[in-house]
Amino acid sequence: MKNAFLILIIFLFPMISCKSQIISLEQAVIYEQQTGSIPQSTTYIKDVNNSLNKYIGIWKGDLNGKTYEFNFIKKENVGGFDVNWDFLVGRLKVSDSNGNITYDTSNEQDDLKTKFKGINFQSDLKAYKMYFVGNSVGCAEYGYVYLRIQPSTPLQMTILMLSDNDIVEEGKCPINFQPTIPYEQLIHLVKQ
Repeated sequence: MKNAFLILIIFLFPMISCKSQIISLEQAVIYEQQTGSIPQSTTYIKDVNNSLNKYIGIWKGDLNGKTYEFNFIKKENVGGFDVNWDFLVGRLKVSDSNGNITYDTSNEQDDLKTKFKGINFQSDLKAYKMYFVGNSVGCAEYGYVYLRIQPSTPLQMTILMLSDNDIVEEGKCPINFQPTIPYEQLIHLVKQ
């Protein structure tokens, strides 16, 4: 009986392992570049190389009289689709030159309410891409945020936001609108 059970396990294990596959974040980028999608057998896109760890923590910088404080945390094995992922979630606090807080999700407990979620590395694997949605959606305040850390300066990061849409809803956006994260301007940050 033990031999029959052992033979059954030997034959079933390859079938089970073929149906589920873990790939790295970097492999997912390469698959998407080469084929436009990841293999159907993939069940988990994991930060196998701990590539996200260098982004984790609080980062601060100034631009145009405002202080930006980003806090990135790593979420692991998060489901919701056919594939589970590891990704970053961002929280952001922005203060004006007088110290008045103009935007703050730093204490938000619900990751979905921060509206600042990681996607994956960009195609050259040198920057991590996230998606940010600000409070002024009528002003088309949403888009991709690129986090870049040079290997030679691991305690410094640059962030660049590119708007995802040019369409502004008439009457919904004030004339003096300023996006929460300025578009197409590098913000230089230092790890705290």
